[in-house]
Amino acid sequence: MSVINRVRLKTAMLCISLPLSMQLMCGGVVRAEDDSTAVARQRLNEVFGLIDKNYVTTPDMSRMSDEAVRAMLKALDPHSVFIAAKDVQRANEGLVGNFEGVGITFQINNDTIFVGDVIDGGPSEKVGLQRGDRIIRIDGQPATGDSITNSYVTSHLRGKKGTVVVVDILREGQELSFHITRDKIPLYSVDTWFMADDKTGYIRLARFARTSVDEFRKAQKQLQKQGMQNLILDLRGNSGGYLDIACGLVNELLPKGRLIVYTEGRLAARQDFHTRGSGSFREGALVVLIDENSASASEIVSGAVQDWDRGTLIGRRTFGKGLVQRMFTLSDGSQVRLTTARYYTPSGRCIQKPYDKGSEDYNGDIARRYSSGELVNLDSVHLPDSLKFSTVGGRTVYGGGGIMPDIFVPMDTMRLSDYYIALRSKGLVNGFPLTWADSHRDDPRLRDFDSFLQHYDEFDVDAAFAKYAAEKNIVRDTALEAKQPERTRHSDDYLHLVLKAQVARNLFGTEYYYRIMCAIDEGYQRAVRELRVEN
Repeated sequence: MSVINRVRLKTAMLCISLPLSMQLMCGGVVRAEDDSTAVARQRLNEVFGLIDKNYVTTPDMSRMSDEAVRAMLKALDPHSVFIAAKDVQRANEGLVGNFEGVGITFQINNDTIFVGDVIDGGPSEKVGLQRGDRIIRIDGQPATGDSITNSYVTSHLRGKKGTVVVVDILREGQELSFHITRDKIPLYSVDTWFMADDKTGYIRLARFARTSVDEFRKAQKQLQKQGMQNLILDLRGNSGGYLDIACGLVNELLPKGRLIVYTEGRLAARQDFHTRGSGSFREGALVVLIDENSASASEIVSGAVQDWDRGTLIGRRTFGKGLVQRMFTLSDGSQVRLTTARYYTPSGRCIQKPYDKGSEDYNGDIARRYSSGELVNLDSVHLPDSLKFSTVGGRTVYGGGGIMPDIFVPMDTMRLSDYYIALRSKGLVNGFPLTWADSHRDDPRLRDFDSFLQHYDEFDVDAAFAKYAAEKNIVRDTALEAKQPERTRHSDDYLHLVLKAQVARNLFGTEYYYRIMCAIDEGYQRAVRELRVEN
């Protein structure tokens, strides 16, 4: 292990207080500090000392050092960041794959906390909390009203494993009290899986956490028992995670000995990652769904699948993050995620988009893609010939600024009418289905998902929602809609399906939201069609 990995700093000022003579060693390369580095370090020490000795009031040195570290990292790249000690646990939950709490998801609607999913085997499920319960008190304190926010609920329900929280709920007009002992709660990265048809399975992966490969295997085994021969792997919106977990997932898809990715940096020697040949879906037709929010580890998987001609990528150009971060823990418990290398796909592509114009320009890239028409028109995508590479089968692919799919699917902009945007901005599209589901939870026609599909239209939820929206002063602009009949019709169809999917989510769980929405998901539908052609 290199010196830079072992060093424990006494303050959050990173290297500022280290001796000027210190040498850094990384990857076996020893580098004596050059004059410019020494001058910069000295300047920082001098300013820190001047403030400490001469500032008009007693300075908050801890806050000042935090801001100094953030400023230094911001000058490097958009993905090198500082995480204060108090924020470390929360920042890493999505990657670690668990947190400590009571094991529920929740929604706040009309100043009331509704229990969403109750995690299987978690503390809340063990004591009998149910989807749709209304939380009215936490540890004896009222949990309703304007002061109730997501952060309030989270801070009161999460806590150290083994501690007890008392939750009072309202269920069917009856108050019930539960003493819940907090425990480690799994944070699943596979949102859902199901059979798209009699041969094709669908798995949606939301992030690359420590448990992701195990979750993928579990989902795949269950689908294979149902006859899965082909797979749709959905990485849309997946912003990434651990590099080794990305490699573990690729190992499930490719034969033994295939290069997955390699990393290389200024002081980090090239490191190659290969498949081990132990994967459980090395054969069978494969489609990977990607979009502009698929990043980092998602791009490692997509790049390997594409470069080895293992499957078909469908969607839109990915985010373009080809930088590798390592975590360094400082002596006060804070952490620095520092970019130490770039990664390259098997064909040699680096897909990192430019960041030399600063974080604001970098973060505005997706908005520029939208305004340029790239997200709706393939002809608006321009990739230079200098970034051409070839797959193992001789197909042309491109580096720089993300990974282009093999089949382009435009973003559906017709679904967002002014009426729909107004409904969404007021929170009605989420709030109404929750209230409606809660009031119909005991209807025998909604006892299970199959019955729900059979009887849902009998309730005329759309009409009830329109009345509810009008009561909230959201009304249609009939004159405008008359000028845009196609957009209006398309948006209304979309709204109908969203309401239906949200009701299903609140009645049965997250999986059923995706089962309904896939009916108008063009990327998903295109994947199903492609796999049927192949077979």
